[in-house]
Amino acid sequence: LGIVLGFLIAYCRTTYERTLRRGPLLKFLNFLCNVYLTVIRGTPTMIQVLIMYFVIFGSVKIDKVPVAVLAFGMNSDAYVAEIFRAGIQSIPKGQNEAARSLGMNAFQTLLYVMIPQTFRNVLPTLTSEFILLYKDTSLLAAVGVVEIVMNARTIVATTGSITPYVVAALFYLVITLPLARLVSGLEARL
Repeated sequence: LGIVLGFLIAYCRTTYERTLRRGPLLKFLNFLCNVYLTVIRGTPTMIQVLIMYFVIFGSVKIDKVPVAVLAFGMNSDAYVAEIFRAGIQSIPKGQNEAARSLGMNAFQTLLYVMIPQTFRNVLPTLTSEFILLYKDTSLLAAVGVVEIVMNARTIVATTGSITPYVVAALFYLVITLPLARLVSGLEARL
């Protein structure tokens, strides 16, 4: 969710910034994107999860996991949108002009020129965002989603030992360290 929606929001915002003729629809979409990004990036993830679970889906009997995925997807796409926007803006304008002079239309330019360069430029930052998102899943214990930290908390409550928290931290490390190394390798190849 974060990558797809984030890229769409970033593309909408950069299109607005690069377009000379800004129609009412483009202005309205840019306004919506700016409000959305301001609200999501300006509020804590924990509050977003609580609002999503208790306010938006509070009256509906629904499983907690899809609500959590939606809340984290919305949070992630706001940050990913800014990452992609910076990546798109880092590509020299001449790249776009060169593609257009070769006869590519706007979609081909986006698909074959802009997206590959953008992903290469934002890969390290994008990875950091996903690692932070993975670690933030521990916040889901607040709404009763059973995950690593909630399991550790349950075991600590019954045994009195802090060891389960250490094991939970090691689980997070087991996932995040290989991911960081994988991205370092990808970055070196690109």
